[in-house]
Amino acid sequence: MTNAADNDHTAVDPAPALEVDSLRVTFDYPRPAVSDISLRVNRREIVALVGESGSGKTMTARAAIGLLPEHAVATGSVKVDGVEVLNASERDLNAIRGTGVAMIFQEPQTALNPAQTVGWQLRQALRTHQSISRRDARRRAVELLSLVEIPDPEQRVDYYPHQLSGGQKQRVVIALALANDPALLLADEPTTALDVSVQREILDLLLRLRGRIDAGILLITHNLGVVADIADRVVVVQLGEVVERGTVFDIFARPTQPYTRQLLAAVPKLPTVDSTDDESAGAASDSDTAEGDGPVPIVAVEHVTAVHRGGFGRKPVVALDDVSLHVDPGEVVGVVGESGSGKTTLGRSIGGLTHLSGGKILVDGHDLDAVDRAQLRSLRHTIAFVPQDPTASLDPRFTVAESIREPLDIQHIGTRAEQSTRVEELLDAVHLPRSFADRLPHELSGGQRQRVALARALSVRPKLLIADEPTSALDVSVQARVLELFAELQHELGFAALFISHDLAVVEQVSDRVYVLRNGRVVEHGSARDVLTRPRDEYTRALLDAVPYPDPQRRRESSAALA
Repeated sequence: MTNAADNDHTAVDPAPALEVDSLRVTFDYPRPAVSDISLRVNRREIVALVGESGSGKTMTARAAIGLLPEHAVATGSVKVDGVEVLNASERDLNAIRGTGVAMIFQEPQTALNPAQTVGWQLRQALRTHQSISRRDARRRAVELLSLVEIPDPEQRVDYYPHQLSGGQKQRVVIALALANDPALLLADEPTTALDVSVQREILDLLLRLRGRIDAGILLITHNLGVVADIADRVVVVQLGEVVERGTVFDIFARPTQPYTRQLLAAVPKLPTVDSTDDESAGAASDSDTAEGDGPVPIVAVEHVTAVHRGGFGRKPVVALDDVSLHVDPGEVVGVVGESGSGKTTLGRSIGGLTHLSGGKILVDGHDLDAVDRAQLRSLRHTIAFVPQDPTASLDPRFTVAESIREPLDIQHIGTRAEQSTRVEELLDAVHLPRSFADRLPHELSGGQRQRVALARALSVRPKLLIADEPTSALDVSVQARVLELFAELQHELGFAALFISHDLAVVEQVSDRVYVLRNGRVVEHGSARDVLTRPRDEYTRALLDAVPYPDPQRRRESSAALA
């Protein structure tokens, strides 16, 4: 369905923030990246552009800011604040960027210059497009930090990025985008790199900004919970074409297209939190020592403390503080918490990749600090990691077969013929054609690369998989398929897993038990159902309340009740 842009607005606006009409973007491939996309974003409106990887979302945004690749051929029309972008000269594009359209980047850590203060970066953004004195630029920088609700802006304008929290860095990125009063803000996955509570703060900020600034926002995301939270209208794209559009309420309550229904069905949903004060809910006990005549845990973490040394004169950071947990054979244990809570350090500690300051870790009943080197090597082989980003973890020069076979080579397992047979078995197990064995990583989709990473981790038949944010980089439908595969393999092969994630809905879907970490300490643990539906700790409740839920009516009713 490719209605004209004129049919895609509800208010008369002679100069919309963005107007895309019959956009087509082609490369030297048989199928165009964008074949026919039309949409409109009015001022003071948030329009969400959703679809899987390869649907044309990001290419549409790049066309709006004049950053298509050199070898791309674009036809149709893209107007920002009434000015045509596709045929604009480089000089005109430089004027449009910043004043007409600005980008809110996904990763604030890489978007900000670590060697310059926040104020310097804001002043540069202002003076690039405006004739303004240094003093006035500084005053405006303070105003921008105040606009994005950074506390003590007069003081923090002189901070460097490393002195700010992740949420404050993202607020600075938004301030940079707002510096020159653009008509259009492009927000490409603006909260993907943030944990759930910080994400909630940024989404609330964007909603408040919509009423304060005279700009439209094009939100590009694969998180339909985020869309339900803040979007006014939704445009669904598939294979470079618009398949459905409408208000956020219509799209979520009455989707007409199978593809839209498929996307919505793939979203993991948390069960409703029970507000009843039940002392039996939440933490199963105050301690987590595995007792009794049950099986020996695959991993037992006993009163572990880990301290990261502070660089450049900074104080040491306590990453783990007296943490205890256990993972039994065949069990999936979820670990949740905000950034900096100690989740990743815990996983690395169990894998023997982080020095412990106190406590001990037992693998198959053996203390890692009390065994000799040969035993340690053997015990470490019982543990495998599933990475967050398979693109970065797979060697771009290795074929799929070579990547899967590498752990077998390192551990001297099997002959070359036996290894080849094992590769074929693993490709079958993760539902990839055996013909993929000769492909390179760049020839695979994100979901296919994650399947290869999973096959590689399973190659040595580990007893425990440590999966650190294994689906955070995937589209919602791809994520659903990978989670289904994970559950299928875990049931068939019987391995245990430590599933680390900030996505509580995903953790609830795959885990038997859950541990909640805050500032390096376990604040709550118990069965996944109890912890995530009847939490005892206020921190757990706050995490659950911050989760974007794929129901626009529910979030708006909740916000109205709080107001």
